Order: sequence, then C-alpha cells, then structure tokens
Amino acid sequence: MALTLYGGARTRASMPRWYMEEKGIAYDWRMLDMRAGEHSREPFLSINPFGKLPALVHEDPAVPGGRLQLFESGAILLYLAELSGECGSSAERSLAAQWVLFANATLATALFVPSNREKEFPRLMGVLNGLLDGGKSLMGGSWGVADCAVNAYLAYLPMFFPDLDLSPYPAVQANIAATQARPAYRKVMGLA
Repeated sequence: MALTLYGGARTRASMPRWYMEEKGIAYDWRMLDMRAGEHSREPFLSINPFGKLPALVHEDPAVPGGRLQLFESGAILLYLAELSGECGSSAERSLAAQWVLFANATLATALFVPSNREKEFPRLMGVLNGLLDGGKSLMGGSWGVADCAVNAYLAYLPMFFPDLDLSPYPAVQANIAATQARPAYRKVMGLA
C-alpha cells in the first residue's frame, strides 16, 4: 500500500497531512511548486484535472484498478479516516462527514468570506465554544478526523486574522493553543 499526498504552499494539504502524521499513516509527501505552475500541467493534471491541491494517490492492489486518485481535502480526510479504522460503521462515517463538510463549507465560509465573518462567525464561535469546552473530541473518544478538519480552520485564525478578538470564546482559544502544541501539527506546519 503506497499513499502519496500532493500539496503546495498555503493549500489545504496541511489537513490530510496532519491527519496522517497524527495517525501514523505512512505516506510520501510531494510538494509542488505552485509559482512554477507544477499543479497546472502534466503529470499532475492526470491526478487532478482541475489542477488544485491537495490530491492523494493510493496505489494498492486492494483498491479497484489498483490505484485510487482523490482530490478535495474533505474527501481525502474521509478516505484516510476509513483507512485508519477510525470510521468503521455507517454512523461513524456519517458523523465524520458531517464535521468535515461543516469545516470545509460552513466554517471556512464564515472565516474567509468577509460579509459572512461579520454575521456568521460570532454565532459559529459561540456554538463551537460550548462544544469544545473541556477539550473534548468532537466525535467523542480520542482525537480524530472531525477534530482535524475543524481545528485546522480554528488554528488558522491567529495566522490569518491576528487582530481578531477571540476572548469571548475561551474554549476555542484553548483548543487553538492545544492544536498548535501538538507535535504532528507543529511538524506539518513547519513549527517543530
């Protein structure tokens, strides 16, 4: 079984890469030079015809055709959660999908679309603050794919919005600090 993750600077590749580091999943890391346009020409376009990062290639005789190619960070995360054994039941897969979709669609939009940040961001942070109180995992049990997806975006807050006041959300702040202290996160983000 060979997994290759393709990423580039300032892409969502950090999410699946962080997950693989946390779960001890072996993979090859391929950093593409986006300034040189490696992501928008062959051979990468044969992996993701849209030329976007991240992308994952899984070469394994057990997958149909012996090779699976995925793009979109959420799809990659969900696939990795199944590979790691985290999501063995349909209920676990559904909960994981709920959180990954929330992170990539709802939370990301609330953070990075200015008009949504003013309206939606405070509401989402208030709810997340309650859910994250006490450092609990979003799906219960140990750290997993839901935590990776949501916490990756929360940890972006101090990087992209250093002047944003998070003091009304102490559990979110504690969660960000805990995320930034995780060895696998620090390794992936180049902080170790």
